[in-house]
Amino acid sequence: VQLVESGGGLVQAGGSLRLSCAASGRTFWRYAMGWFRQAPGKEREFVAAISGSDGSTYYADSVKGRFTISRNNAKTTVYLQMNSLKPEDTAVYYCAQASTSYYYSGVRFDYWGQGTQVTVSS
Repeated sequence: VQLVESGGGLVQAGGSLRLSCAASGRTFWRYAMGWFRQAPGKEREFVAAISGSDGSTYYADSVKGRFTISRNNAKTTVYLQMNSLKPEDTAVYYCAQASTSYYYSGVRFDYWGQGTQVTVSS
């Protein structure tokens, strides 16, 4: 399995970015996908996830109402639309593919991308 993120960059506070993650290697629609982030000196944290079976979405409280995760199974791509960005959103963002179709807290993510940097200036 290969996951390739794109779309990161530098943006001013209040701006928007859309991250993409192109997946290959196993049947995409069968697996939940997630986005995580890691800021300097901090642990990696969950951002959002989307189930493969029914497209149910889940968000960290810190991004709820500002970020939207979506997927296009035909293009085997998952997206993260990030609006109203804040300096505290600055991090390396990673996409990951879960071991199951449904997302639940604690689910194992088997595969990870290389990450894309998002920097939000104040």
